[in-house]
Amino acid sequence: MVRVRIAPAPTGALHVGTARTALFNWLFARKHGGEFLLRIEDTDKERSRYEFVEQIIEGLKWLGLEWDEGPFFQSERLQLYRQEAYRLLEEGRAYLCFCTPEELEERRKQMLSQGLPPRYDRRCRCLDDAERKKLLNEGRKYVLRFAMPIDGETRFHDLVRGEITVRNDEMDDFVILKSDGTPTYNFACVVDDREMRITHVIRGEDHIPNTPRQIQLYIALGYELPQFAHLPLLLGRDRSKLSKRHGATSLLEYRNMGVLAEAMFNFLALLGWSPGGSEGEEIFSRDELIERFDITQVKPSGAIFNPEKLLWMNAHYIRQCDLDRLTKLCIPYLKGSNLISENPNETELKLAQRAIELVRDRMKLLSDVPSLCDYFFKDPIEYDPDGVRKWFAQDNIAMLLDELAQRLERLLSFDVATIESTLRGLAQEHGISAARLIHPTRLAITGRTIGPGLFELMEVVGKDACVRRLRRCASWVRASQKQA
Repeated sequence: MVRVRIAPAPTGALHVGTARTALFNWLFARKHGGEFLLRIEDTDKERSRYEFVEQIIEGLKWLGLEWDEGPFFQSERLQLYRQEAYRLLEEGRAYLCFCTPEELEERRKQMLSQGLPPRYDRRCRCLDDAERKKLLNEGRKYVLRFAMPIDGETRFHDLVRGEITVRNDEMDDFVILKSDGTPTYNFACVVDDREMRITHVIRGEDHIPNTPRQIQLYIALGYELPQFAHLPLLLGRDRSKLSKRHGATSLLEYRNMGVLAEAMFNFLALLGWSPGGSEGEEIFSRDELIERFDITQVKPSGAIFNPEKLLWMNAHYIRQCDLDRLTKLCIPYLKGSNLISENPNETELKLAQRAIELVRDRMKLLSDVPSLCDYFFKDPIEYDPDGVRKWFAQDNIAMLLDELAQRLERLLSFDVATIESTLRGLAQEHGISAARLIHPTRLAITGRTIGPGLFELMEVVGKDACVRRLRRCASWVRASQKQA
């Protein structure tokens, strides 16, 4: 059975690149009827934080990447790593290294000055038993280093990149167990993947240099090798590695901005891989992505993270979203802008839903909702300057707004058809086009020159508010004309 894993370190927020890697692992597992595991690699005591663990779990759940086993924590498995490390020591495949950090740094500088690649010079690998015993009796601290084969090559087939070969003499004897007994990444990763029966290791291309080292550990420990696939890194539009200077990089930042989970899922799935289909087709359901996913069709070159494309895709999913769900998702943004109360009543919730229904076609993010529909909840305090110059400079506009207010106030039914016939009838009586009254009316009621259909929004704003705003605006226009 296929078994894959995502193994983030809780040293920072869940990066969108890690989320994409998790997504590809999840798709691969679901495609092949396998299992997806979550492992938290928290052996870095100084940098690991529990709040980051919570964010990792929250982010994966938000994206819909439910795991079949886990989360497993490396910090709870230290005895297992020590047991396997000392087994390598007993079998002569690892050795004690007593070199101090200061000594290692001095040798590194010397190598660099000579134009050599800085790597461990295997000094302690050559110690005899008497020298080791002497250093131990002196109480010298030590680490365990892996005795890397010096001759030959390490080869593996990458499911994304094909055959990769590295000469063994290009790899140094790396540390597998630190002086405090905690394992290094490469060693703990290998032990865990074997214990968790991982069949395919799917991770970012920045791990390619680790893979030959890990393969040699698999061989030395007598473990069966998994298959490897290294995904392209996510790049900014300048084709450099995606970082904070390109904008948000945390998965939950995008959720908080108002990206829908299904939009992010669809977007991330297309970074570095194409599911085929019709030319230009980019909207796919989860089931479609599972059915079409093929790890061997992932492109090895870097994938560009295009925020504009994400916004376009998110806007599509907002338009398709069930209105009840969309309203529920938008409510926190309306509360945050003080447009509705912290504990909204039924009337507020109904108004919010009707407003959201009208503006959803203009939304790219859920967080757009306050700025798009604030006038549904409160009277405008100012008017668009360009609109004022264009529409409030007409003759008799204040009189027309007042007269419209009077006619609307007398209506027994305040629905779209009645509002429209009332406004058009007034325009016709005064011998002007409907547009010459529609645009000033929109500006008076919303403070803006663009928005959803005027008659639809007026019905939602309500008769009392529309009448009040029209009269207030008429007074404002008269006062402005006097000052001019």
